Amino acid sequence: MKNLESIRNIGIMAHIDAGKTTTTERILYYTGVNYKIGEVHEGTATMDWMVQEQERGITITSAATTCMWNKHKINIIDTPGHVDFTIEVERSLRVLDGAVGVFCAVGGVEPQSETVWGQADRYKVPRIAFVNKMDRVGADFFNVVSEIKEKLGKTTAAIQIPVGAEDEFKGIIDLVKMKKLVWQDEDLGAKYEAQDLDESEAEEAALYRDELISTLADYDDDLAEAYLEGNELSEDVVKKAIRTAVIKNGFIPVLCGTAFKNKGVQPLLDAVVDYLPSPVDVGAVKGFEVKNREKETERMPDPTEAFSGLAFKIATDPFVGQLTFLRIYSGELKVGAQVYNPLEDKKERINKILQMHANKREELQVAKAGDIVALSGLKYTTTGQTLAATNKPIIFDLMNFPETVISIAIEPKTSADEDKLNKTLDQLKIEDPSFKYMRNKETGQLLIYGMGELHLEIIVDRLEREFKVGVNVGSPQVAYRESIEGTAKATHAYRNEINGKMQYGEVTILVEPQEEQTVDFEQEFKSRDIPKEFFAAAERGVMDSVIGGAMAGYPFIGIKATLVVMKFDELDSNEVAYTIAASMAFREACQKAGITLMEPIMDLEVVTPTENAGDVISDLNTRRGKILSMNPKADKEIIHSHAPLAEMFGYSTDLRSKTQGRANFTMSFENYEKMEKSLAKSVLEKRGIFI
Repeated sequence: MKNLESIRNIGIMAHIDAGKTTTTERILYYTGVNYKIGEVHEGTATMDWMVQEQERGITITSAATTCMWNKHKINIIDTPGHVDFTIEVERSLRVLDGAVGVFCAVGGVEPQSETVWGQADRYKVPRIAFVNKMDRVGADFFNVVSEIKEKLGKTTAAIQIPVGAEDEFKGIIDLVKMKKLVWQDEDLGAKYEAQDLDESEAEEAALYRDELISTLADYDDDLAEAYLEGNELSEDVVKKAIRTAVIKNGFIPVLCGTAFKNKGVQPLLDAVVDYLPSPVDVGAVKGFEVKNREKETERMPDPTEAFSGLAFKIATDPFVGQLTFLRIYSGELKVGAQVYNPLEDKKERINKILQMHANKREELQVAKAGDIVALSGLKYTTTGQTLAATNKPIIFDLMNFPETVISIAIEPKTSADEDKLNKTLDQLKIEDPSFKYMRNKETGQLLIYGMGELHLEIIVDRLEREFKVGVNVGSPQVAYRESIEGTAKATHAYRNEINGKMQYGEVTILVEPQEEQTVDFEQEFKSRDIPKEFFAAAERGVMDSVIGGAMAGYPFIGIKATLVVMKFDELDSNEVAYTIAASMAFREACQKAGITLMEPIMDLEVVTPTENAGDVISDLNTRRGKILSMNPKADKEIIHSHAPLAEMFGYSTDLRSKTQGRANFTMSFENYEKMEKSLAKSVLEKRGIFI
């Protein structure tokens, strides 16, 4: 267990452009993994290894690496900040023990920061905050600390304060050690000097240390007692209190620095080791028994326990083939071992165990509890599935995958491309659960669905470059939905003779609108005379009909369907008949209730120079946007609005031209809203549907 106590599994997460990848690059340099520093803007960052990442200067896929610091092994996952790739953050946080939230000292808590912190809250991941870019004009450390408190609703306090800011930023004052740390620029920040505080620094540091101690007193009784008695608190006592508070997932210690200018990274690594939990601190991982999915069971983070792990990511490696990234929760895994996938009810053979360093790899013979590794040669396992010992299986919770909101039509350029296309799309779907594809039965078009324009752009780029499949691309399409306006009931009797055997099923379905944007089935009618499987067949008929809608082929949402009557014939009734009858009754009831078109509404936050705010707002108004709030920050205006996705195609180009490239925005799916009749009519007419 001693080895487990020295492992840290952490993620680096933040809003786009806060400096996550740059921070990770510095960590790799100072821990000796890399002999030179890679830069995002030069396309040389180790963790941004995909061509698409290097060209755009953004992280698209979460990359894993391992380094050593102060005799501790740190497994790091660098996650994307762009909202189109939020699935990467979701699946990484699912398997991590702790996280570092990076914030820009100028931008503070930005929209995507709130999203990733919400994801970390969902998985109860303890975290520390690093305020980066202290060298930039407008840097304000204390403003970011207060925003973390207010916008993220966290109990927080600084454990470091900056010495200077902007181009005067020299280093930090460590409030735990009460020392000033100053970096030497000559050696790329590899060395720094600990100095005593002068009188004015000591006075300022004492104020912030007092604030830190009073916050920690709520989490540590020994510290609270010593503090109230006025005793001097040792470094070890304060560190222990911070660690306790962080692991309880109640307190966020805030550090600062500038990764790009090589200042503040080593104390961040010290904080990861000192304050973030090891697998032992996280404790037993809960799951469910295979034979009784309602019954909870657990696995201790112990190499001597039965093996269990969670596959959290699938990636394609040009040299090794398909890789399955696995977090091992208990036991150990050896090359050649056979493991069990309870969700697929299949056994898998472990061909290779790889320790990943971005896109490079090192072969291992054995991996143990607490490790994050990649496995090659698995045939059945997909993202979110559990692998376990065959004699003691367990199922860990599945992950949440977001709904796609945008699609484009693609077609292969040649017949040779046609053969490869479906196989390649299958591969991409396995890698990325937020990507889908399907063929439209009415038009024959092949549609690919994703989280945003950038997401689909990357998919198409990978098809052509990585998989050598030539495709022609149509214009983006909105993923509309259908719903109902009122309540209605319909009865359908299905009678048909197949191969001399009569088939009969008759059901009555009631449909009502509901707030939840799902379709729920309820069974009001009960009868002991009718076999249970016939009720299940009726439910299947309704749920199968949800996908195709009843007006324009868009899936249904916001409907409660109730089975109110079911007629039965002992000789002729069967499952197929009830499935068809329920499907037809459901569609007929929806048509009677009046079908309405629903469109995806996006949550949009634009950060623009104040002088351009008027142009941005008037542009949003023309796009049917609703302005929710405007907040000034330094010389910028933050405009929060809701706007229909249909009006937002090409927005990045328009915004760039209106603000001379000085504004940026983030956009994420909010919900579906009913469309006005005139707008819905024009959408349907484009599809050749006239109402």
